[in-house]
Amino acid sequence: MNVLAIDQGTSATKALIVGGGGHILASASVPVSVSLAPGGSAECDARELLDSIVRSGRAALDQCAEPVDAVGIANQGETVVSFDPASGEPTGPALSWQDRRAASVTAALAPHAARLTELTGLPLDPYFSAPKMALLAERPGRVGPIDAWLNEQLTGQYVTDVATASRTLLLDLHSRDWSPEACDLFGVDPGALPRIATCAERVGETEAFGPRLPVTGLAVDQQAALFAEGCLHEGESKCTYGTGAFLLANAGSQPPRSSHGLSVSVAWSAAGATSYCVDGQVYAAGAALDWLARIGLIDGAADIDALCGTEAPSAREPCFVPALAGLGAPWWAPAATASWTDLTLASDRPSLVRAVVWGIAAHVALLARALADDVGEISALRVDGGLVRSRSLMQAQADLAQMPLEVYPSPDATALGVAAFARLGAGGETDARAAIGTWSPALRYEPRLDGGRAEEILARVGTQTEVAAG
Repeated sequence: MNVLAIDQGTSATKALIVGGGGHILASASVPVSVSLAPGGSAECDARELLDSIVRSGRAALDQCAEPVDAVGIANQGETVVSFDPASGEPTGPALSWQDRRAASVTAALAPHAARLTELTGLPLDPYFSAPKMALLAERPGRVGPIDAWLNEQLTGQYVTDVATASRTLLLDLHSRDWSPEACDLFGVDPGALPRIATCAERVGETEAFGPRLPVTGLAVDQQAALFAEGCLHEGESKCTYGTGAFLLANAGSQPPRSSHGLSVSVAWSAAGATSYCVDGQVYAAGAALDWLARIGLIDGAADIDALCGTEAPSAREPCFVPALAGLGAPWWAPAATASWTDLTLASDRPSLVRAVVWGIAAHVALLARALADDVGEISALRVDGGLVRSRSLMQAQADLAQMPLEVYPSPDATALGVAAFARLGAGGETDARAAIGTWSPALRYEPRLDGGRAEEILARVGTQTEVAAG
């Protein structure tokens, strides 16, 4: 069975034709844009996202001589859009998951924060969908998750999957249905929300790519990557390094309570079983390196390894807090800003860039420590995404997390994960492991830094982060 797998991401939409065993038969990519502005604004054009799905999917199909049997679609998560339900036309820009302007909504709901976390598993933060939906409530038409709008445009069905729904702050984590109580707090009509599907079922058909094809797999990007990397058992964990760094751990078949304020979500519901996950986010990873390029400290990602090497920074070098888009777990400080500290006349370009790399790695390591407290010991961390090409970042990550890193052999874990869901949903496989296929790490990074020195760096970055969080 061949699957057209779409990964609609923040900076690009990738389409793969995936054959048996996860073999990639064809691929295409179309860039998309996010408009950033002061005050935490991050907007995108919903029509551009839809067009990128169609263009990339058609381009991949044009490259492949073999027929395709099903489609899987992964989405970028907490992005929301307002639209006219009659025509389907957007009534304004979509608000990206990166948009922080709904902090006013979360501040007003602060007295209900604990109850919302109890219901939904999520901390009350503008990162998630519902605060952004409330912010757009005065726009004409309907407001909803971007994936449901895209699915309706492609198949005629206004539907989301349960993993994506669990990222809204509106899903009852135990019943896996929309929570009337949470919807009431955000002023959302649950009757206007999309139908919730599993991650592996036939949700409709589309002719957007040419031939009429069933859509049988849906998932949010990070959970799809978790599935692709075979994290099927409690404690198995992965980190995706893209625009942000997203660390997820399988938490088993029952939703846990995080002791560190981490997010608890549905990982997937497929093949008759549901798994949950605990996750934390560093909002600016690749985005931080893009920022370094914009301000002229690097020309591109290739400069990172040349400037940084793989040695740890000295205690006299600058320290960086990567809060360029606020802070997520466990601080949940949307208004926090990034900072270099301990600058001196001796601070130079390599030391500033090295501080950013080690600051990102430190935040992921602190999240990994919190995750281990919630789900049990993590023996190794599976990693994927564009930034795994950086030896400097990966070695820093292994050193500060004090655990091995296993590099996923493909840059397309999200697409391969949703392809596996689509295969299950179409009946091509009935077992999750068989749908995923087998893989071996492309590289493995072992910790080289002394544990005591790693603790010093983590404590230093952690102390500066507490200052940034206020």
